[in-house]
Order: sequence, then C-alpha cells, then structure tokens
Amino acid sequence: MPRTSQRIAPAAAIGPRSIAIAIALALAAPRGSGAADRPQWGQSLTRNMVSAEKGLPDGFDPETGKNVNWSVRLGTRSYSTPAVASGRILIGTNNDVPRDPRHKGDRGVLLCLDERDGTFLWQLVVPKIEEDPYSDWPNTGIASSPTVDGDRVYLVTNRGEVACLDLDGLADGNDGPYRDEGKHMVPPGVPPTDAAETDADILWVYDVAAGVGVYQHDAAHCSVLVHGPFLYTATSNGVSGDHRRMVAPEAPSLIVLEKETGRLVARDAERMGPRTIHCTWASPSVGEVGGRPLVFFGGGDGVLYAFEALKAPAPPPGPPLAVKRVWRFDCDPEAPKEDIFKFQDNRSEGPSNITGMPVFHEGRVYVTAGGDLWHGKPKAWLKCVDASKEGDVTKEAEVWTCPLDRHCMSTPAVSGGLAFIADCGKKVRCVDARDGKELWAHQAKGEIWGSTLVADGKVYAGTQRGELIVLAASREKKVLSSIELDDAVSATPVAANGVLYVATMNRLYALAAR
Repeated sequence: MPRTSQRIAPAAAIGPRSIAIAIALALAAPRGSGAADRPQWGQSLTRNMVSAEKGLPDGFDPETGKNVNWSVRLGTRSYSTPAVASGRILIGTNNDVPRDPRHKGDRGVLLCLDERDGTFLWQLVVPKIEEDPYSDWPNTGIASSPTVDGDRVYLVTNRGEVACLDLDGLADGNDGPYRDEGKHMVPPGVPPTDAAETDADILWVYDVAAGVGVYQHDAAHCSVLVHGPFLYTATSNGVSGDHRRMVAPEAPSLIVLEKETGRLVARDAERMGPRTIHCTWASPSVGEVGGRPLVFFGGGDGVLYAFEALKAPAPPPGPPLAVKRVWRFDCDPEAPKEDIFKFQDNRSEGPSNITGMPVFHEGRVYVTAGGDLWHGKPKAWLKCVDASKEGDVTKEAEVWTCPLDRHCMSTPAVSGGLAFIADCGKKVRCVDARDGKELWAHQAKGEIWGSTLVADGKVYAGTQRGELIVLAASREKKVLSSIELDDAVSATPVAANGVLYVATMNRLYALAAR
C-alpha cells in the first residue's frame, strides 16, 4: 500500500548537496511527450473543466494511504490550482512552511515539484506589498494559477507582476535577459540576496500597476491565457481598502502582453472600473467562432465580453492597441449601473460581477454571474450564451439561464450534453446543457470556491469544509464517495498523466487508483 509522506522539508534540513542532487536528477530525467499534461487551469484555451484521463480513483484515504501516490506540505494558504507539465508540478502558496532559511516571514511562493514523487525542485519567492495590506492581503501567498508553455512558466505574482520563468529554474544557469533575481526576492530597500539553484530563473517581469495604473485589491489572482505570441491577463483592478470607491476607474481590466518579451501591446477600452463592484476576478478564455478566434472575458461589472483575438505578429513598439470588442452580454441587465457603491453590503439588491472563467463549448459560452460573495446580494446564475452574435447581444444571445441558490465563484464543466456547476450555497448541480434544466443537485458540507472537474465519468469538487466530493457524471445523481481532508479546498482538482491532484490549503495529494 502506498505511503503518505511529507516530501518537502526546509532546505536547511535537507542540505544543499541533497537538493542539488535531486534537481540534477530531475533535469537529467527524460521528459514525457506531455500529451496528457495539464499545463494550465482548464482544458486547453476554452477553459472547460473537463479531462480525458481514465482510470482515476473514486476515492482515497489520507490516513491509510489508499490510492495515494504521495502527498507534500504546501504553505498554510494555497488558493492556486496546480499546473502539470513536462514532469513538473507548479502551484502557488505562502511561506508559512519555509523551504529556505534565507526567505523568512510572509511571502508569496510558487513551488516547482517533481511530478514523480513531489520532490522540491525550485521556488519563486516574492515579498509582500507591505505598505498596503488591501493590495496584497497577509498570508495569502501567490493565488494565481500558473500556465506552462513549452519551457516557460507564466503567472501573476502577489505583487501584481506578470512574470515569465524558466521551467528548470536556476539549476541550469541564469538564462536572462533578467538578471536581478537576488533583488526581486527581497523587499524594497533590502540588500539583494545571492540567488541559488533552488530559486526561480526569471526571464522577464511586467509590473501591471506601474504599467497601466491599476489598483490591485486583496490579491492578484489571474490565470494567464497564452494565445499565439500573446498573453492575456486580467489586472485585478479593484476598490479602495474601505470598499467605497474605485481607486483607478480608468485603468483597464484586461491587458495583452507579448509573450516573448513581456511588452504591453494592447488593453481593453471598455471602462469597466466605475461599474466594478469589489474587484476584477475572472480569467480569460478563447474559442473559435465563424472561423475567427475570440477572447471571452468576465468583467467585474457583470458583463461577459467577446474580443477579437490579436493576430500575429506582435505590433511594433508604440502606444498599446485597444482590443476590438465583438459583443457584450450583460448577465444582470436589471442591476444598477451607476453609483454602485450605494449598494455596498446590500444583501437584497445591487450590481453583479463575474468571478469564474467563461467556458466556450460548441458555439456557446457558459458563465456564472451574480452578487459579490463578500459585499453583495446572494443571487447568482449559470448562463448559456450564443457566441455567434455581434454588438450588444444582451437581449438576443441568451440561450438559457439557470438560477443558483447563493453566490457562485466557480467555472462550469461541460461534457456529454451536461453542465456541472458548484456554488457557495454548498451545492453541486447537474444541468442539461441544451436547455438549462436542472437534473439534480447535491448538498455538500461547505461552500465551494473552486470549480468542478469532470474526468473518467466522475465529477470532483472540494469544499471549504475540507470535503472532497466524488459524483457520477451522469443525468442521474450518484454519490461515489466523500472524503474528509485536513483543510479547506479552494483550488480545482486536476487530472494529468493518470493521476488526480487535489490541493487543500496546506497539502497537495497525488492520487491514483490501485
């Protein structure tokens, strides 16, 4: 029977020579083809929470080790969904379980682990924005879910930087052109530290706040979308610390960077800021409609946008372009659009926002919208939108809407004519994808902040009460198992290369059926 063990220990306990040997072995090991990797959050660019993996476990037992390949400690706050690519696992967390005595105190951390056994390979360590806790909430860590493209890793750090990293870290040398890793790892005004083989190799960094003037609220949380030579990312633009005004109302909510250099090439011109309640939460997705790729983006103003994807090559240096809007769909057209802060903490009425990612599937976009979990009304919906229209399509593009009980921050999974969605009303729902009719609902023990994963005929979902639910992905409700874990689950389960990965706030589990 497999043994559940803590594979990661502080660097001082392991010893520098042991770490160097582990990294050297990992780099020398042949990498797989990556056909069954999961290099980003969601299935391909559409962001659908569906996997083609087979033979995944119906359940597991953390105590006995049943169906557990390995498990490792993370920090104490891990909101990031892991990426699995080229023999590596990347996941964001905090620094409450330090891997290196040089990095002490509250930090954002991206861990790179060996896919085979969870061995620690390297980490990106980022100091907090200490002067403003409302821009980088204490102990949150790196909340962004990383994206791997070839030998590069893209993510948004806790300081609101879009960073491009070498997948192998500094163990194979500093590949540049960025050379200030030692300075980047310490707070402003502190002398640089010496970079080590267990540190990240930063290739370039783009500071979103400095570049486009946003005010990041609570945390940076976008999962970067790679499309051709471009990166699309949300800016986390949000409200002031007292939640009573938009600090940077003219700043963009969506920007486009050149992936090779990190140069800003485009931004949205929709002026979502004055209509945004709390923050810009959602990450973008892509789908091809009528032969052209569209970028779908859920605004903090409760509007689903479709933008024309930029075409290669990247434009020459100059002022950023405005991404061309193809259509807009207001998910809550009856909600107030002006003076929205009058409705702060109003649990009966107020504006809506979009937190989960839009999912493109067979010509339709599936998206959730509703009142803000922390400061808004509880009403929420799962919407299905015809992606073939143009202009303001609010009145004509809705295919169906399915009311949810209470707040929703999740991304739907659409598979086999069914749509699965979890919400903060502690329910997992199965909906007919054709007409939006609810087929069944399962009452969980806690709120669900992450998303459902559909894989191998099963639906996986984790709750804030530390419960992992496994249901049959069918028109009839069937509960396969319910597992009690050590802490809350805020991330989405991930399937890759025959293994199911489940991250709680403090531990990552690698699971396989035995």
